[in-house]
Amino acid sequence: MMRYLILSAVIVVGVTAIVAGWVNRDLIRIKIASVYARVPSKPGGPSSSEGGAAAPLRGDAPWALSALPECLTQTAVSRGSPAYVRRHLPAGAVRVVPPATLVYADCSIRIPGDEAYVQRGPDRLRIPPHAEFYRAGGLLALIRESPTNAELRLYEPAKR
Repeated sequence: MMRYLILSAVIVVGVTAIVAGWVNRDLIRIKIASVYARVPSKPGGPSSSEGGAAAPLRGDAPWALSALPECLTQTAVSRGSPAYVRRHLPAGAVRVVPPATLVYADCSIRIPGDEAYVQRGPDRLRIPPHAEFYRAGGLLALIRESPTNAELRLYEPAKR
């Protein structure tokens, strides 16, 4: 008996909600109005023969070498404990001993210690400590390490 009372109450409430919604459908209708928005013109416009100069990249960037695909192309990344990441170094990898300068296309990577400075045209990026570079065949490997985790990125020179 109690089930029928609950079921009847649910049906009555449901029918009441549907009827109230149908009767008041104009009040609850979503209305979208058009809006005029001013958009400033772009410098030089589409007919201009001059393109805008991009601002140079500057600052600390652990991913600096990945941001310059004209010089190096990232092929792999491994993250984890320092021991795990070091196991993923390519076989025969040889550490680049600081101080050193590596050149790929028009990019130079200056390695004074456990950090590096990447320069390409007006772009100046710093790979913060603790960074180590390795060469393995035609690949360049970068390991950034902290006491609890590490990251290995492998790069190959860009095809010209």
